Amino acid sequence: MRHLIIALVTTLSATACGGKKPEPQPVSNEPAKAETKPAEPAAKPAEADAKPAEPAPKAAEADAAKPAEADAAKPAEADAAKPAEADAAKPAEADAKPAEANADAKPAAQADGTPTATTPTSEALMDPAKLKETAPATYKVNVKTTKGDFVIQVNRDWAPNGADRFFNLVKNGYYKDIAFFRVISGFMAQFGIHGDPKLNTVWRDASIADDPAGKQSNTRGRITFATRGPNTRTVQLFINFADNNRLDQMGFSPFGEIDDAGMKIVDSLFSGYGEGAPRGRGPDQGRLQGEGNTYLKAEFGQLDYLISAEIAP
Repeated sequence: MRHLIIALVTTLSATACGGKKPEPQPVSNEPAKAETKPAEPAAKPAEADAKPAEPAPKAAEADAAKPAEADAAKPAEADAAKPAEADAAKPAEADAKPAEANADAKPAAQADGTPTATTPTSEALMDPAKLKETAPATYKVNVKTTKGDFVIQVNRDWAPNGADRFFNLVKNGYYKDIAFFRVISGFMAQFGIHGDPKLNTVWRDASIADDPAGKQSNTRGRITFATRGPNTRTVQLFINFADNNRLDQMGFSPFGEIDDAGMKIVDSLFSGYGEGAPRGRGPDQGRLQGEGNTYLKAEFGQLDYLISAEIAP
């Protein structure tokens, strides 16, 4: 009988392990928190009525990523996608407060290893309330990256609030020296957390209202804001590598697209780190918010960067 029971347990365990490969979580703009295991019951003297100690409650999970980085990671603001297992990968942004910047941190290094000076911050970028200009009906943004250049075609009627926010950020020089910190092959590439921690403090909660969902689909080449829930889009974006239609009704409203030639550049972005911490080997959004590019240059040297983004003439 004992041998039969062992054989049955072994068979059931093997069956349970044969599930599907986890899908990436939605793109969230929040850092994900690791779950803590319940505490072991406290040891008590052997007593017939003694009850085991209550297990410790699990730590709350972050709103997060649905690129990179909620039902799934949302494009993360870390507002990026959390890919990890989820009904939908969302790029994710975390509710967790960013870690304090390390006072001993060294300046970020250029590609040749020499330190870079901090990029001067536009005065306008320090006050999100002033960046409310209405974008043109259509406009193009020229993007330079460490892997090459591409163009984003924006159509305001697809998602007016998203198109306006992107226009104001680009026009005022926000997207400079920005890492593609969450790149999930077959899903999306997430970016938007600034290399300067003081700008992250200013923009992290400067959210805009949602646009109507489902007007356009998250197909390959479309660009969308990451989110951590209703009306929480800020500065994090993701570019879809594939047709991620499951994101359409989750608050992810595309506002622009990249053509086939441009997507060859996007496809080449470094994806070796995969999902962000704690689910994967990639950067932790909380630390990136608080320490900026100093953290990335020290620990994730192979990441690709958006060098600059400018409104096309």
